[in-house]
Amino acid sequence: MKVWIGHESGREHLGELPANVELEVFDGRSGYPSDPATVEFWVPPFLAQSKVTLPLRDMPALRTIQLLSAGAEVWVPVLPEGVALCDAQGVHTGVTTEWTIGAIIASMRGFDVFARRQERREWKVEFTTTVCDKRALIVGAGDIGEKVAETLTVLGTEVVKVARRARPGVHAIDEIDALLPEADIVVLILPLTDATRGMVDAKFLARMKDGALLVNAARGPIVDTDALVAEVAAGRLRCAVDVVDPEPLPEDHPLWGLEGALITPHVGASTDGLITRAYAPVGAQIRRYAAGEPLENVVSEGY
Repeated sequence: MKVWIGHESGREHLGELPANVELEVFDGRSGYPSDPATVEFWVPPFLAQSKVTLPLRDMPALRTIQLLSAGAEVWVPVLPEGVALCDAQGVHTGVTTEWTIGAIIASMRGFDVFARRQERREWKVEFTTTVCDKRALIVGAGDIGEKVAETLTVLGTEVVKVARRARPGVHAIDEIDALLPEADIVVLILPLTDATRGMVDAKFLARMKDGALLVNAARGPIVDTDALVAEVAAGRLRCAVDVVDPEPLPEDHPLWGLEGALITPHVGASTDGLITRAYAPVGAQIRRYAAGEPLENVVSEGY
């Protein structure tokens, strides 16, 4: 049974593998380490782009793809029949929550504005807003969304949660139009699917209250970038985004120059310890596959 992983440093985090497992490293950039037609279990590199899916055409024996990220949108449209796609749900919950909370606080307290003034050596005291006693709407109540909600609650924020389907303590997505006007902070932490692509359009943004903050810790194409630029440029909304559309953001894109925009380059999960976190559950998944046991975190309906 041949297994390909995307990182040489991932080997040491897999634990003991069955004797019949042949493990090789394929980083997606160099040539194949052996015949891809014999690979059954593939762990592509972290945050692989669409071109990394090209080897699928050379892998007729492939039965499982184990991702190192929670997002599966690159793979879902090209997944061959009979191949199980598994994501890394829960692996990056802590660090992505950390980015989200940090971005909210930085934007609400004006840290990005003060950082720009620091470059000009400008000492200007002014009052900012705060997360305390504000209302946050969490759009996407999965592992990360729930952790963000929990942390904001500790900080004194009233939290309202939305998911695809209603459940105790969580509203259904079709209620969002009524919830948006009451939110001071709107956090996007949901998967990119056909249903969510372009969901945050001009109409969505227009329903947000004046002065509200949009935080995108999900995927760029969920938001209509032109509509977001218009609202932020007008000074009606602020945004803190780790993902954008297009990505990477072109140097001449107007979003860069907006004082109301805090931008990071898709680094929500890019911290030290990434390989350790990402590969820790992979070894167990390989052992399940080798033993013919049910796999965990199998992607269904796009996520």
